[in-house]
Amino acid sequence: MEAVMRAATSGLALARNGFGTPLLLIMVLAMVVLPMPPFLLDLMFTFNIFVALVVIFVAVYTPRPLDFAIFPTVLLITTLMRLALNIASTRVVLLNGHAGPDSAGEVIAAFGEFVIGGNFAVGLVVFAILVIINFIVVTKGATRVSEVSARFTLDALPGKQMAIDADLNAGVIGQEEARVRRDEVMQEADFYGAMDGASKFVRGDAVAAVLILFVNLIGGLVIGASQHGLSFSEAGTVYTILTVGDGLVAQVPALLLSTAAGVIVTRVTAAQDMGTEILRQMFADPRALAVTSGILCVLGLIPGMPNVVFLLLGAAGGWGAWRIYKRKETDSNTPPELENVAPASSVEELNWDDVPTVDPISLEIGYRLISLVEQGATAEVLARIRGVRKKLSQDYGFLIPSVHVKDNLELSPSTYRISIRGVVAGEGSLEADKMLAINPGQVSGNVPGVTVVDPVFGMESVWIDASLQQQAQGYGFTVVDPGTVVATHLNNVITSFLPDVFGHEEAQSLLDRVKRTGASFVEDLIPEPLSMQVLVQVLQNLLRDDVGLKDMRLILETLANRVQQTQDILTLTAHVRVALRRSTMQKLFNNQAEIPLVALAPELEQLLFRTMNGGGADNSAMEPGLAAQIQTSLMSVKQTCEQLGEAATVVVPFDLWAGFSTFVRRAVSDIKVISFDEIPDEKVIKVIATVGDQ
Repeated sequence: MEAVMRAATSGLALARNGFGTPLLLIMVLAMVVLPMPPFLLDLMFTFNIFVALVVIFVAVYTPRPLDFAIFPTVLLITTLMRLALNIASTRVVLLNGHAGPDSAGEVIAAFGEFVIGGNFAVGLVVFAILVIINFIVVTKGATRVSEVSARFTLDALPGKQMAIDADLNAGVIGQEEARVRRDEVMQEADFYGAMDGASKFVRGDAVAAVLILFVNLIGGLVIGASQHGLSFSEAGTVYTILTVGDGLVAQVPALLLSTAAGVIVTRVTAAQDMGTEILRQMFADPRALAVTSGILCVLGLIPGMPNVVFLLLGAAGGWGAWRIYKRKETDSNTPPELENVAPASSVEELNWDDVPTVDPISLEIGYRLISLVEQGATAEVLARIRGVRKKLSQDYGFLIPSVHVKDNLELSPSTYRISIRGVVAGEGSLEADKMLAINPGQVSGNVPGVTVVDPVFGMESVWIDASLQQQAQGYGFTVVDPGTVVATHLNNVITSFLPDVFGHEEAQSLLDRVKRTGASFVEDLIPEPLSMQVLVQVLQNLLRDDVGLKDMRLILETLANRVQQTQDILTLTAHVRVALRRSTMQKLFNNQAEIPLVALAPELEQLLFRTMNGGGADNSAMEPGLAAQIQTSLMSVKQTCEQLGEAATVVVPFDLWAGFSTFVRRAVSDIKVISFDEIPDEKVIKVIATVGDQ
């Protein structure tokens, strides 16, 4: 006994370590190949019955089918184990059956002698009834319910998803609960789909049991008569009892598992165990029990009927109905306890946790794109986002805020949305399992796919299968993956909205970094005479003009020299641009000795001096007709520069830069304005167009 307990303890330890199922499968294979002694066969038959009892009681007491989601796998393993036992027992019966009923083990002998009284005819009838019940009634019904449940569950899947989305949009549930509900819906669909297939195992097992019975009977008669010298009568008696006993030993756990499968797939109750739910639903109303008891009592009064049994059960049922009625009457007369009623003052008040915060940068995705970010830190899109932030931080000299990635069920399944400070700044669609082939304008062929417009550059593109990537590249397409599309779009949006991304927190971080380098003058500059508000606006103006903040020390030194003379934001910005002229020119013209620029016509320059009052930033007083003429001229100049393959950059006197740059930024996009003071002395100006000559 002690050895058995130690073996059981070791088995539990192996199961906890993940070796239980592999060892069980190895044991099943061993039973198929290796001969088993009768004692080990008894042990395995008993274990088979034990497992079947455990499974059916787990099915009965499981509150919900999904709480026993491993059941299809358990059904497969137990079926394999039972079939392997049939093979092992067949080997023992046919090899040792001539020695008597005890030669195949005590379990088979017990079922052959005690259960059916040693009468093989009775055993055959009992076995046939068990097979009919298992195959025709339980297994067939469970299979049909599994099929219908699987089909209905899959058909109802979109509706359940929409219901979850509706509850989320209405504020009834939160994001986390919505995620849990979606997972449950998917698990339910997977479970009933697996049960639809697993029920076929039980059905096939019932068919195999009948075939094995006939194989054992015929094989036993032939072997007993031809090899062991038994008469057909003796061989028929011995081998029939052993075969029927073997079949009954296998069919009892098979019937239990079939019943467990039926219990699982027919569960349509709430999250309670089946016994509690049956009592609640069947005996909630005492009238059904009372009428049934009355009918039994009437039948018990008829002469010739088993009066004692009918009257006894009728009286017991009547007593039960009376007890249920009295309990319901007592419950209805009991006033509700006041302490269970929550007072109005106990209702939880709103707090700041109910108000969502606005993220500096956020990326919202539809549920079909979750796979692109669900691997956490190793996800492709998240890695690309980190790369974009790192590159932009290095280019512009400050740490780009983190991008908050989240799913949004209000979006279309394949749509993503980029927001800056809670305002949508970009949107597009992706095919998570495809590649985007972008047409740069000169391609030699077409590839099959879904034609779309590139969300970043507005170019004609095609979503193609990954297998067509090399073919598309051979035709001249630029092929990128979905992660690259999102990263490129995010880079474009952040670059366009840098002034909105940059705020007081980022400015303070830059100041702290400069202080750590030993620049003590910062404390004498901020907050007096230069306020933090003015500093932030100057830095935002620089970012708006695509000027980086990498040399923050030089920016602060320039502001320290000029802030005593003026507090005008644009004027201070112009002086800082002059101080940063070398890095600005390098970024614009890449160290060209001769830089192509657009100049102002002399007449227009003089007119602007008079209109803008000597360079003030306020250009609202400009005559509408003059503003329209300048805008038209700028558009013409832009086209000329594009034809020459040069970027349109207008150079103006320092005093005109503030007002004219503000006007150009509002009137025409993609035209930069610099002042003559921003051009280093060693650079040579080449005028490629003139504003105001048209």
